[in-house]
Amino acid sequence: MQLYNKLSAKERAELIESAGKERLTLSFYQYAKIGNPQLLRDHLFLTWNELDVLGRIYVAKEGINAQLSLPADRFDAFKTHLDTIDFLKDIRLNVAVEQDNMSFLKLKIKVRDKVVADGLEDSSFDVTNKGVHVGAEKFNALIENKDTVLVDMRNHYESEIGHFKNALTPDVDTFRESLDIIEDDLKANKEDKNLVMYCTGGIRCEKASAYFKHKGFKNVYQLEGGIIEYTRQIKEQELENKFIGKNFVFDDRRAEKISDHVIANCHQCGKSCDTHVNCANEACHLLFIQCEACKTEMNNCCSTNCKEIIDLPFEEQKALRKGQGNSNDIFKKGRADHLSYKKDLRNIFGTLKNE
Repeated sequence: MQLYNKLSAKERAELIESAGKERLTLSFYQYAKIGNPQLLRDHLFLTWNELDVLGRIYVAKEGINAQLSLPADRFDAFKTHLDTIDFLKDIRLNVAVEQDNMSFLKLKIKVRDKVVADGLEDSSFDVTNKGVHVGAEKFNALIENKDTVLVDMRNHYESEIGHFKNALTPDVDTFRESLDIIEDDLKANKEDKNLVMYCTGGIRCEKASAYFKHKGFKNVYQLEGGIIEYTRQIKEQELENKFIGKNFVFDDRRAEKISDHVIANCHQCGKSCDTHVNCANEACHLLFIQCEACKTEMNNCCSTNCKEIIDLPFEEQKALRKGQGNSNDIFKKGRADHLSYKKDLRNIFGTLKNE
């Protein structure tokens, strides 16, 4: 009985290519009380592996968070299986705006303490006691209201390439940091302002809305289905698009274009650019924004040092990495000191403290 992925990314890519089938990239989440996450995890793997599902899925006692791809012709079978699980029956599936057959190359289903790494130690609030979900039309109306505060619940590297007009984009590295900043800066308006939040697919806002209700905020709203579902609805309903730029996504596509605006800059030369890449040096792997010219000049690397390393024979590179994990730069996501072009996000977008 196979319970773990056994193929490399290269082997899987070759199989996808030879199969010649179109694949769908989609995501979903659900907060629920799960008694035995490991049992559910194994059940999902056995079933989804047979359906050729690939992706990154987290299961915890508080629910499930899934980003995945599957052959388009197996979508109905996949949905039928979800409907056999009580808390996933009729769940909304966020289908990606832009499709790519190679968005995921492995099936990874992991049991975690939480489905969103929130850093919260407060277990006294009910995560299912969430804020009001609103669709694209109501969201557009709400964010034009003078009594509304619109907050981007994503991290700096996500909002840097795209965000809603007039949104507050906290200059943070983690979801947990946003919670304290928002509560502190809006504590005087817990009763008289509409707190409207959005994120990629809705899962972070779901927890944040319950948290802020627990903290005494009276009018809490969240964009249902996040930016992904918003984009689908504005196209389907022919509504005004109030999102500018790209939506950062957590698969090999890295982003989906929502509007034609390019609001970010290459982290090396400052040229207008919104393409995230990972440094080609496996010992670094830093996520940063790089234009085509710098990509060519730097050989897909973030620094001269990394460029020199990848010019070495593979075995020498491997020897240099031996016994060492990736550099801490991997977690800086565009903030590494050696990136020559610096953008002060506080001056560009503003943070809650400057509003």
